[in-house]
Amino acid sequence: METGIAPIDRVAINIGGIHIYWYSIIILSGAILGLWVAVRESERRGIGKDTFLDFVLIGFPVSLIFARIYYVIFKWEYYAEHPSKIFAIREGGLAIHGVLVGAILTMLVFVKVRNISFWKLADILAPSLILSQAIGRWGNFINQEAHGGPVTREFLENLYLPQFIINQMYIGGKYFHPTFLYESLWNFVGFILLMLLRRLNLRRGELFLTYIIYYSFGRFFIEGMRTDSLMLTEYLRMAQVISVVLILTAILIIWYRRKKGYADIRYLDNGM
Repeated sequence: METGIAPIDRVAINIGGIHIYWYSIIILSGAILGLWVAVRESERRGIGKDTFLDFVLIGFPVSLIFARIYYVIFKWEYYAEHPSKIFAIREGGLAIHGVLVGAILTMLVFVKVRNISFWKLADILAPSLILSQAIGRWGNFINQEAHGGPVTREFLENLYLPQFIINQMYIGGKYFHPTFLYESLWNFVGFILLMLLRRLNLRRGELFLTYIIYYSFGRFFIEGMRTDSLMLTEYLRMAQVISVVLILTAILIIWYRRKKGYADIRYLDNGM
């Protein structure tokens, strides 16, 4: 059954043959909004705007590089045959777990150089990270990727989705689960939750670790619905394995830091 409606054009702007893709615009928009939220909070917490911007100027490109490396590694069979596509980020293919690896490695070096608490910086970044992820998933929507298995149009209509989402989920003659939307909504709720938890004055580091647990819990179940998962083995989805590892690791870190007295400083306390 044909809908008679073409998918959304991936190219947002065409200037003299130079294509600017919606995917790039959406990813960048999410990063900028997340940066704005983080910069405002960093100034409240005693980390100057210039210091935080220095971190972002280093951390953002490093995180993108790691996000791409992570994705390419687990799709190497394809990229080995199409090496020119390795750098085609505008077509999609950024893994959030690669972003986390890049961001954490950058933070570890940066805080040593600037003499700032790793956990303080991580707590400030946590809401911004999940907000950027929530927005970034709409880039997957434009590219018609990160979707789940086939469903009926009636199923999508029963979710009371706007027509533009239903139409965009019509791919290759079938309708698919909008798992990009499920994760985006999960992340938006997570952003609100983390912003509220700031007011509770949690122990330092536990806002970031709550983000890790919350995001990983939702990602585990949503990943199980997707059809384009990066696979560790024939049956194990990489994102699900990483999600379980991250949840257990975050819980262990919370327990260990409390037991050793490393988490006595609160989020709103002064000091670096």
